[in-house]
Amino acid sequence: MPVTTTPSDDNALADLQAYRWTPQPEAANLIQSLLDESLRGSPFAASLTQRMLDDTGTRLVDWLDHCGLPADHPAVSQLKGVGYEAVALPSSEAWEHRAGLLPRVRVHSGASRQLAIKVDSVVDFLVAHRLNRVEIVGQPCSSVRKALVASVNNVEVWIVERHGSLAFDADPQEVVPFLALAHHVEAFRLRHRDFPTDEEGYAQAGQLVEAAIADLGRDRACELFFAAEREYWLRRNRAGQIQKARQDTLGLGWANHDHHTYRSSRHCFSRLIAFLERLGFVCRERFYAGREAGWGAQVIEHPVTGVTIFADVDLSPEELSHDFSHEPLSPRNELGTVGLWCGLHGESFLQAGMHHLECQFDFSATRDQLSRAGIETMPPFTDYPYLKQAFTKGEIWPVNPARVERLRDTKLISAEQAEKFLTSGALGSHLEILQRNDGFKGFNQAGINQIIAATDPRRAVSLAGD
Repeated sequence: MPVTTTPSDDNALADLQAYRWTPQPEAANLIQSLLDESLRGSPFAASLTQRMLDDTGTRLVDWLDHCGLPADHPAVSQLKGVGYEAVALPSSEAWEHRAGLLPRVRVHSGASRQLAIKVDSVVDFLVAHRLNRVEIVGQPCSSVRKALVASVNNVEVWIVERHGSLAFDADPQEVVPFLALAHHVEAFRLRHRDFPTDEEGYAQAGQLVEAAIADLGRDRACELFFAAEREYWLRRNRAGQIQKARQDTLGLGWANHDHHTYRSSRHCFSRLIAFLERLGFVCRERFYAGREAGWGAQVIEHPVTGVTIFADVDLSPEELSHDFSHEPLSPRNELGTVGLWCGLHGESFLQAGMHHLECQFDFSATRDQLSRAGIETMPPFTDYPYLKQAFTKGEIWPVNPARVERLRDTKLISAEQAEKFLTSGALGSHLEILQRNDGFKGFNQAGINQIIAATDPRRAVSLAGD
């Protein structure tokens, strides 16, 4: 029978369809041509490109912070035609592409082309490449630090480290609050995650963030918080540990992160979104995979740090007509994949940590290299020309018996399932391998639905092991 919609249904559907990301091949081709032009002139950049691929399974284009062009470079006049928009800055001309995931372009008065490569730490990069005579621009712990690591044939290669700032240059007048930074880094890393109630855990995290915002500003607080979140996830994910070590051999860190995935129970979901919005995140597209899928998601992005969150939650069809990211979700007497994972391990925001971290790679190279290191990947759940995605086989975590008993006593799992979780554990976390082409910024809803179903804890032990 036909489905009738109310005005609220129409609004919800409009929200779900508000972000229609499409590949941006013309802009991506322009950036690749600028990169290729610079690689022909810079032996250092060419060597680094090969080492990134061979040693880390990553591509230089995915590490680009921005490109710098002389004002008379022919590509400057092409930027607008491929979708770039001018950004008003006090000291220089800059362009950004809002419809795609592409590096910014800076236009300057010099004669050199510039490649600026993003890293977690300029010092780590210099140490890894034994560049101990290179001058660092910007004082330790400042919002922006950079270093010119190669300059030949009118091609400059810069390394850029950012902490909650989009500025192109370090501010020589910046007052760095060293003691406050050390205090809040420590507070986030030592954040207590086990409380009698999840509400208390959110309240304590909110207090930590409010204090950091007061001392450091919202964007710097956000950057510090998620550095601690990645560290917490890493301690429970062997695939991540191996890949992070590979990237650290080149001094790169996790600056190629694409998004962070949090799983939330229904009763905590609006709290999670509110917490992220307090840090400056802006909601992007929402996902709903249909009546039989049983889940929804909110994509939420930080405009300054570039941190993107994919927040998953169990969802019913009738809740599509509501703003499920901001309106509290009512209790249910059954658990989907996301709710069961949280019931077994705790909230991603609290006890469990992230379900997975997804970074940008050369899809085939990374999978092959990790396989040689003993890390296998599940079959790809996205294999488009512009987007490829696959999970590493998951970590099996032991489960707190009290959690299993609570789920069994409330009849959310069967006695047989409870026994299996107690003896065999349950699927915990993954590293996700992703390759984006043509500046595509979106996600594959059908593929995500498949992988969520495939990683249901009720099925996951055999999937993660054999």
